Amino acid sequence: MPEIPAFRVTPTHAVGREPAIPTSAVVATVLGNALEFYDFTAYAFFAVMIGRAFFPAHDPFVSLLLSVAAFGVGFITRPVGGIVIGAYADRAGRKPAMMLSIGLMALGMVLLAATPSYASIGLAAPILVVLARLIQGFALGGEVGPATSYLLEASPPGKRGQYGAWQVASQGAAAALAGALGVALSFLLNANDMQSWGWRIPFIVGIAIVPVGLIMRGHLQETVDLQAGTTHSTAGQVLSALLKHHTRALVLALMLITSGTIATYIGVYMTTYALSTLHMPTGVSMSATLVVGICMMGFSLIGGWLSDRVGRKPVYLLSKLTLTAVAYPAFVVINRHHTLSALLLMAGLMAALNALGSVVLVVIPECFPKSVRSAGLSTAYAVAVTVFGGTTQFVVTWLIHATGNPLSPAWYLIGSSVIGFAAILMIPETKDAALAD
Repeated sequence: MPEIPAFRVTPTHAVGREPAIPTSAVVATVLGNALEFYDFTAYAFFAVMIGRAFFPAHDPFVSLLLSVAAFGVGFITRPVGGIVIGAYADRAGRKPAMMLSIGLMALGMVLLAATPSYASIGLAAPILVVLARLIQGFALGGEVGPATSYLLEASPPGKRGQYGAWQVASQGAAAALAGALGVALSFLLNANDMQSWGWRIPFIVGIAIVPVGLIMRGHLQETVDLQAGTTHSTAGQVLSALLKHHTRALVLALMLITSGTIATYIGVYMTTYALSTLHMPTGVSMSATLVVGICMMGFSLIGGWLSDRVGRKPVYLLSKLTLTAVAYPAFVVINRHHTLSALLLMAGLMAALNALGSVVLVVIPECFPKSVRSAGLSTAYAVAVTVFGGTTQFVVTWLIHATGNPLSPAWYLIGSSVIGFAAILMIPETKDAALAD
């Protein structure tokens, strides 16, 4: 296969890095990404209740559809945030960009948690919810690029896969936390209390974590030498260099992230799927996301560890081939048995296989030079997640309703796996490559 210039890599040798980065630095770096997924998972968890609170309608399906559409609105500003904050990180450093994104994230979370219901303030309620989602989308679009770039640049030689995998592991941990809270609340509160105020508790918990993140990120050491002359002076120059010299890299990155994000958000949707399609009890339904989160956390770390030993591509190919094979049978089992064990086993299996493929968050920044690394990953991630992550729940909800076929999410998942499979074949192996300056 001919070499792709946009993804050219060079062999790695001794690079003189510290033997390891402190655990506190890893936690500080991934905390923003964890909050992102925690917030979005919590919203997906309580989509039915949020729909009733802010988007009341005579038809429950319309209320749910409006709720998941508002969920999708939060993705509209992601590309803008990815470009602006990602370029800012390449221009001014990883640390200030990560401080900015987590601060904006907190603002959006406060708005969502504090907005009164439609019954209290009328049309202002859904407007404020949409505004909160737009602010959150902007912040979250610019979070993954600087944070992942920081982890890779600070990691010891031969362990970039392990350190980079913590980005997705943090998402799994956040989903598990949101799931645990959801399950606990469903057993502790009655239906009326859950609808009136209980669904706000997870968002308040998220807000309480933000100050910790700000303090910890304030103590991080910068990984970009702003005096070395390798950075661009303006955001426009960062973007110009990215688009001029790395177009093919961006396209392939978009394909890889699209594949992963569809699978991820179908996993997040399993609680809503169990509630609205399978009509399972609330506590049982919410336990699906708890299991999905645990599997994401564990198997993304396994995937990162394996990728440092056998290579990024073999691990990713294993992930996508097996996910393609089991997706349809998994949905058949869930729909045939309608039991807690079937739901948890199949949802966990699909989440575990997808998590193995999360190594692409290491592959993509490994293939960009430092001067555009953050902007490259942020832009590709934000655009792919906006177009496909933000619409996955809406599309799946509509597909099930339009076709009357509860197995339709499986075909969407299979199609996404094929896209990722095609993209990874066009990328050279990066395991034994030095990060380009």
